[in-house]
Formats: sequence, structure tokens, C-alpha cells
Amino acid sequence: MKGGAAMATPGPNIADQLSLHAVQRPTKPAIIHRDTVIDYRQLDRMVRQRAALLLEMGVRPGEVVGVALKDTPEHLILLYAVARAGAVVLPVDCRWTGEEKRRVAEHFGARRVMVEPDDLFAPGLCVAADASWLAQGKHAPAREEFPGGDHGFCLSLSSGTTGRPKGPLLSHAQFMSRFFTHYADLGFGSREVYVNATPLYFGGGRAFSVSSLYVGATVVLCAPPYKVEELAAEIERRAATITFLVPTLLRRILQAEPAARAPFRRLRTLIASGSPLTAEERGRIRDEICPDFIEYYSSTEGGGVTVLSAQEQAAYPASVGRPVFGVRLEIVDEHDRPLPRGEVGRIRYDGATVARGFYRDDDASREAFRDGFFYPGDLGYLNEEGYLFLCGRAKDMIIRGGVNIYPLEIESVLMTHPGVLEAAVVGVPSTEFGEEVAAFVLPRGAQDAAALAAWCRERLAPYKVPKHFRFVSDFERNSAGKIVKGNLAASLSAA
Repeated sequence: MKGGAAMATPGPNIADQLSLHAVQRPTKPAIIHRDTVIDYRQLDRMVRQRAALLLEMGVRPGEVVGVALKDTPEHLILLYAVARAGAVVLPVDCRWTGEEKRRVAEHFGARRVMVEPDDLFAPGLCVAADASWLAQGKHAPAREEFPGGDHGFCLSLSSGTTGRPKGPLLSHAQFMSRFFTHYADLGFGSREVYVNATPLYFGGGRAFSVSSLYVGATVVLCAPPYKVEELAAEIERRAATITFLVPTLLRRILQAEPAARAPFRRLRTLIASGSPLTAEERGRIRDEICPDFIEYYSSTEGGGVTVLSAQEQAAYPASVGRPVFGVRLEIVDEHDRPLPRGEVGRIRYDGATVARGFYRDDDASREAFRDGFFYPGDLGYLNEEGYLFLCGRAKDMIIRGGVNIYPLEIESVLMTHPGVLEAAVVGVPSTEFGEEVAAFVLPRGAQDAAALAAWCRERLAPYKVPKHFRFVSDFERNSAGKIVKGNLAASLSAA
């Protein structure tokens, strides 16, 4: 170009890949949901039509568009359509109340929010993904040119909606780097049939589904709630090769009859993430559900951290694995100084997948993002071979009489007891020791606090044995299926 600098080339947009698939594998199934099958030629056209309609509605590149839909093909199509239009996806859980949705949309400055027809929580802001929307999309002006991927792809919100909403703005390049982790470490690829059995709002369900379409695989949507037998039947009917399940669901599958679990054994790969599993549970999953079982430690803000293969689980039963492709992992003290192997400290990591801060939240960014690293808030240590061992959340650590106690260690011991289905350990105020250990237990059968205390005394130092036991019928959980511990201590005090 004469008289000036060359024009910058737009950055890649993740939706570009769909156009390539539409040419190279036009009739291959991209999305399957019940009786609906959408091939890659159709998917690319639908994404372009909806992207054109968003632009016609006044959405500009870089503006935020909320997606508050059920787990349907339209949800997945719109994730790509928002990206195709150069806008930024704001995931919004359709199960939230109208006030929760409005608060999150307002905080992140959403230009529009795509909702179900009966969920217009904010007139003027919400756009119903109804028959009229679909009809308009089909008649939207044809476009060949769309914005590049320079404006960000997705606001990846942390689990839950209580308090101030937080989420980093992830670029197209950062999300693509996460895809490469899926391909290098988790078994995803163009020849796979992935069953998405978790909500698309949940970070794992969303990322693995978008990743599968990016690489040209087939995504089967099997939206919860469902019975174990129903999920197993869908896996068998679709000849699925890979799926991702949270520990809560895996425990339900382990309780099912062997015949109901049989189809899971046809999977090439089963991935779990969300919260740690015990060594016994891992062994049963490998033996009774899927031999190639992978445990994946990750966060919405930074993507994958470590991965532990089925072969490694037997040798390192208490670990969550080694760092995934492209991630640098460190354990540091309270002054951010790296600690020697074997010492417990704060986990931090960086890499091409990691965000650089929370969107519109400088205070939270300064706390969690420092020197290029993301601090997920977990405690752990590395052994000499580079395997990571988790010790729980930094904020959950109990200090009893000046001694640090890690709830995850006690929870792991409790969950090896045959009468315990799930456990959560918290600290409660103590006049004598500052804090005392309290265990909340979801029982499997009889409720026997004395037996659990004896079990712990045989396996833990005396000061780690819970002083209080409380049995529950279920736990309050966030959208990722993790136990919400915040209210447990208060419920014990109020009793």
C-alpha cells in the first residue's frame, strides 16, 4: 500500500472453521438432538443467517450478547453465531431467576440477551428465540464477509450467581488454545462422537461442545435431567465415543445396576472434572464404567490445569495429574515466591489459554491475576515427578489451634467409608481453638456419627477428626455441580 503502513489482517474467528467444514464435510452430522440432525453445511448456513440477523438488529462487533437458552441446538448455533457476528458471548443460565439474569446482563453491559419465548425478563433487552426469530433468520440478507476474531469470544463466568458476578473476557485465540488442549490431552478429535450430558451454560459442556464442532466432530445433545438408563441408551444409540460427566453423576452411575452401566463401556474416553474423586471411586469407574477414564483439573478463568490418565491413576491415586499441554504450573507462598517440591502453597499457572483479568472488575483481577499468572484459589503441592496434589480451597482451610487443616484430606477419608456417599468439611468457630472441624455427610444407609468418628481416628491425626457431624439429605450446589460450603457452618450454628 503506497504512502502508509500495510492494513492489519483480521484475527481468526472460531466460526471460520465451520465454513471450511461446510465445504470439506458438508453432509457429516454436526449436531444431533433427539430426532433433529444438522449437518455441517446446514450448520454453517444457520450460523451465518443468525449472525447476519444480529448485525441487522444493531449488534456491533465487540458488544456483548447474552445467551440464556435451554440445552438445544439453537443454543449451540447461537454461540457460534454471536462469534460470527464479531460480538462477545455472555453465558446466562436459563434456570436463574429473572432478577439474577437482569443483574448479570446489566453488569456486563449486554446489548441483547437471547431467551426462551416465555422468559422475556427485560423487555427491550431480551430477544425471544421463537418461530418468528427463526423465520427472520432464514430471510436475513446474505453475507459473505463477517468481522474477524479481534473483539473477544466469550465472558467465561465463575460458577454461581451469588455476590458480584465475575468473568474474564476470553479471546478467540485463547479459546482455540483451549481446544488444542482438548485434542492433545483429552482424546477429542474430528472422528469422535461427543455426547454432551451437562448444561451448555456450564463451562465444560460449552467448551467441549464448541471444541468438537471446531474440529469437525459430531455433538449429541443429551440435556439433563435424565435417568442413568436414558443417558446410557443415548450413548449406545449414537455409537458415542467420548463424554464428559461431573462426579455427582458418576456416583449415580456407580449406584445403578450393572446392566444399566453396560453401554458406557463402549466409550473410548470418559472425562470427569468439577471436584475431586477418591482413589476408590476412580478404580470403580475404570472397572465398571469406562477403562479409559481421565480426570481433568481446570477452571473457567484459566482452562485446563492438569490431567490424570487411567494408567497414572493407579500409580498416583491421590494426584490430579501433570500440567496439560502449554501450561506452566507453580506452587507459591503468600508472597508469590515459588516453593520447593512437596511443600503446600497456592497454585498458580499461566499459558496461552489463561485470561488476563476479570471483565469490568479491577479489584477482583488484582487478587486473582498477578505477574501473568492466574491464581484459582486452590492449595496444593507438586511431587518430584511433577504431579499435582490438591489440598483444598485456600479460603476453606481450617486453622485449629494454629495448625493448618485441609478439608479435602478429611473429605477423602470420609468418602472411603462404605456408609458415605458424599462429604463436605468446614471450619466452625471454637472458643478454645479458634476453629473446629465439622463434617456434613450425605449418607449411604444408616446414620452413625460414632462409626464415622472412629473411621477417621484410625486414618487421621487426632486434631483432624471432626468434632461435629451433621447428616444431610442433599447438598446445595452451584451450576457446576460443586457443593456450596458457605451456608454449611451457619446452619450448624443455627441448629
